[in-house]
Amino acid sequence: MNARVSRPVATTSVLILVLLVCGCISVSVGDVSYGNGTLAIRVTDNTGPSDGYIQVTVYRIQDLHQQEFTVIEGPVILNKGENTIFFPAQIGSGQYKLYVYLIQNGERKTAVIRDIVV
Repeated sequence: MNARVSRPVATTSVLILVLLVCGCISVSVGDVSYGNGTLAIRVTDNTGPSDGYIQVTVYRIQDLHQQEFTVIEGPVILNKGENTIFFPAQIGSGQYKLYVYLIQNGERKTAVIRDIVV
């Protein structure tokens, strides 16, 4: 009976710890959109201002296959709060999977995968 009581307490403690740690992430990548030959990436930096480098590997999804289409990359300067980074890109109509990496001080700070339809 004692094990039944401690298991929910342990689970709750772990969940609270995970929520607290998640709030400590200093840089995060939000929505990614495409329009008029431009890729727009929203990045939130809680520490700011900081320098970094973004790499986006674009995969085209067709007939249930994923094939690398292009790589877009460049340096960025992030201010504290929400930033929108713009990169020129020529992406035709279709379905894509974007792998977005943010690198700061030589190490990967965050990586996300975003799906878009053009």
